[in-house]
Amino acid sequence: MSLRLPTELVAPFVAGLVGACDVDGGPTDEQSDVLRAIVVHVWKRPDLDVRSIAPLPPAALASAVVDPVDRRHFHEMLVTLEACRHPLTDRQLERVEAYESAIGVVGPDAALFRTMVADGTERAKADFARFLAVSVDARVEPSLRDVRVPDGAAEPELVARLESLRSCAPGTLGHTYVRFYELAGVPLPGSEPTAMNHFYVAHDMTHVIAGLSTTAEAEVALSAFLMGLCDDPVNRSALLASLIVHEAGFGDSNKVRAETAVLARSGAAELLASEIARGGRCTEDFSRLDHFALVDEPLDEVRARFGVERPLHPHDVHHVFW
Repeated sequence: MSLRLPTELVAPFVAGLVGACDVDGGPTDEQSDVLRAIVVHVWKRPDLDVRSIAPLPPAALASAVVDPVDRRHFHEMLVTLEACRHPLTDRQLERVEAYESAIGVVGPDAALFRTMVADGTERAKADFARFLAVSVDARVEPSLRDVRVPDGAAEPELVARLESLRSCAPGTLGHTYVRFYELAGVPLPGSEPTAMNHFYVAHDMTHVIAGLSTTAEAEVALSAFLMGLCDDPVNRSALLASLIVHEAGFGDSNKVRAETAVLARSGAAELLASEIARGGRCTEDFSRLDHFALVDEPLDEVRARFGVERPLHPHDVHHVFW
């Protein structure tokens, strides 16, 4: 399970994360709520009060957390909480940089967030577009990886291939996948000219199998689910991209306009944390498999194969097909 910690590390982890947010009057309500949700749902320590725990300075945190994997997990949570400060300030960036230096882990977030604060959102958008191109390429539907994406044109062949999934039996992955677009009220990939179409096929297949809808909260939660599933560089970049679009608010994609503070919305922090935990209980990362090979299988059986459990609140607006 991603983000699993030895019991004795949870308290220093939390104290270090509080310390990383201890600027400009201390952690914001949103940062505290997100950290609290992770403490409860991922680390199973509801007894820890994130609002009263003493901050742990960078050097002390580095002394307590020495394993490279644990340090990487600390950095993942560091980035999440950094994105949750609005506005993101120089002091917050500097504080995070101090912890990154202490544990020797720095990711692409450092340059992206620094650019936003130092040079403004327009420059940050350009940097994010380059980052996103690499992230998207790694998450393209496998059978479409070698299919040329036409420049400035729709893909009728792809639309026809996806439309054919309507003939799959009700309850199968293929049939449910088409229903997903009908419920969301968006056209099938290939209907519009964009280099993202082959990515959308895999991304939305993952939505269906995980049972997460298309609300902004669910989009962030899906990326968190993926990191719980397997916290490799591809899934870590997916979470960072989602945080930039929906939290930091300086990145747009083809269909999604940037917004800020999504995790401050009611229930969003709990959704994020519970989906990290649910993803971590799965048995295999299904996000980059050949989904077309699974379209005739009942969705329930696909979920069972990969250990996808029923979510905490299956009938809220953030979940589908439960």
